[in-house]
Amino acid sequence: MAERKICVVTGTRAEYGLLYWLMRDIESDPSLALQLIVTVTHLEPAFGHTVDVIEADGFPIDARVPIELTSDTPGSIARSTGLATAGIADALEALTPDIVVLLGDRFEMLAAATAATICNTPIAHIHGGEITEGAIDDAIRHAITKLSTLHFPAADEYRNRIIQMGAQPETVITVGAPGLDHITRTELLDAAATYDALSLNFGDPYFLITLHPTTRRQTQVNTEITSLIGALSEFPGHATIFTGVNADAGRDAITDKISEFVNTSPSHARIFASLGQVRYLSAMKRADAIIGNSSSGIIEAPAFNVPTVNIGDRQKGRLRAASIIDTAPDKPSIHHAITKALSPAFRAYCQNQVCPYGMPGASARIVTALRPSEHSLLAQQPFYNLELGQTTS
Repeated sequence: MAERKICVVTGTRAEYGLLYWLMRDIESDPSLALQLIVTVTHLEPAFGHTVDVIEADGFPIDARVPIELTSDTPGSIARSTGLATAGIADALEALTPDIVVLLGDRFEMLAAATAATICNTPIAHIHGGEITEGAIDDAIRHAITKLSTLHFPAADEYRNRIIQMGAQPETVITVGAPGLDHITRTELLDAAATYDALSLNFGDPYFLITLHPTTRRQTQVNTEITSLIGALSEFPGHATIFTGVNADAGRDAITDKISEFVNTSPSHARIFASLGQVRYLSAMKRADAIIGNSSSGIIEAPAFNVPTVNIGDRQKGRLRAASIIDTAPDKPSIHHAITKALSPAFRAYCQNQVCPYGMPGASARIVTALRPSEHSLLAQQPFYNLELGQTTS
């Protein structure tokens, strides 16, 4: 039986980290052949030029699709989506994959899904069925779901939502969150190496912070970052480790405020365009709290029993462990939430929480479904009528 060509598309450092072990497992499976398309922020120096990390990890890159990230306005992002669609279409024509694998909900994934659909290439979508009411990613995620043939949600609640959208139940396979595979498969840095990587004195307490624009509510962008920095200033005993901001509309306002704060607090504030998966998860493991509105604070942090202070509505609607403290995007509320996260009682409480995104092993479960023996899952599927429990042709 010929190898099935599996084309993975990656556009950001965060989603590459979630795909890492899946890509390794595809590479090592004799029935599968990995193809890789790299695009968007991976190719941008301002975002850490993380294509270098992919190459250092030893993954051959089959196609690079650069696009113009000229500004962070909604119109600019829309135009970049068009460029990504055209570039990825060219790559798919050249590579002729059997399946395109997409993770998540960003504009470049919508571009890839559009190109693959028109090229008549089946799509396998990871992390569908979730809700993030504060971001346009919410609508993009559901659009990708409708364009996809095979679905790998992280929880049964998300599986049910995908079926509700008309997918055949046998094509929707709950696998858990692929990012959790790092817990058992990735060798993280020890404590001393972690502090050295963060340029901190060994043992200094610190917060790990990632704040992205709340793209559904552009008016909140300045409020959220100003309130966050104001609250952080009231915890002078903690160092602040910021990671880079997504290439979303409103990014520049957040980046400018963070840079100003770091420049005025050089002794205990740091910003990294990209920490990479090993440094990031090592830093997460030892942080006193994860602060901001990144999905990693919702999905990965609970697996490390680390408290999360989740600001605003960007992640509203996602399943949550009890270790997550949701807060309004104003200074007093953020300050109160951080204080709670640092309390001994809450930190002890976090040690006994169960992550709602399953157990490690998602990558192996996905690979099983991608093998050539699973032909029926890739056939064109009729709409599944949830009320009648039957298909509608």
